[in-house]
Amino acid sequence: MAGHSKWANIQHRKGRQDAARSKLFSKLAKEITVAAKMGDPDPDKNPRLRLAVKEAKSQSVPKDVIDRAIKKSQGGDAESYDEIRYEGYGPGGVAVIVEAMTDNRNRTASTVRSTFTKCGGNLGETGSVSFMFDRKGQVLYPLEVGDEDTVMMAALEAGAEDVESTEDGHAIFCADTDLNEVSNALEAQLGESESAKLIWKPQTTTELDLEGMEKLMKLIDTLEDDDDVQRVTANFEVSDEVMAAL
Repeated sequence: MAGHSKWANIQHRKGRQDAARSKLFSKLAKEITVAAKMGDPDPDKNPRLRLAVKEAKSQSVPKDVIDRAIKKSQGGDAESYDEIRYEGYGPGGVAVIVEAMTDNRNRTASTVRSTFTKCGGNLGETGSVSFMFDRKGQVLYPLEVGDEDTVMMAALEAGAEDVESTEDGHAIFCADTDLNEVSNALEAQLGESESAKLIWKPQTTTELDLEGMEKLMKLIDTLEDDDDVQRVTANFEVSDEVMAAL
């Protein structure tokens, strides 16, 4: 999944830019509000909220923004959001999953469909590409936390399924339903993680050339620029040469 990992790094660098930072904070705050509204406003009693707060902190969202998002969920005028997943194919036949939270299904569906069409992709039915992915929990740790054997042992003891260690750090994977428990167990052994969230992990990848990658990046960037879209996942692979050219 090297290409997928590299794309995650591109997203991370992009997220550090001021222009994207405000939008990222807004999306993370929305997830916190929805999680708090669906369950208990106390993160210690609400696993989904705890993970949402952890992810927000990992992206340097200020504490007052997090607190406001939780408080907003308890107000009588709090917006009601529907969680929707869109699936389709991008340039080069790459499978794309779009996760959204919206207060207007028709608006979001129209925008997502239009974006796929304009960027050389095709929006499909629900289930049209998700069978090519596994729904997993992912916990990220920096290299400094320990060597591969140390992290693997901690992961297995915590109930995780697999570890992928690269020059970027350690990615620990578990069943989606076990994420909160595994994250807590890892925290007790390795300390605070960089990130803990649910992801779509590609079973296979599609390799793209430079032209295909440029088209795919345009599709993903346009989708992520939509306030209703929370995250975008694609099962592409790209060579070091193409990445350098980008």
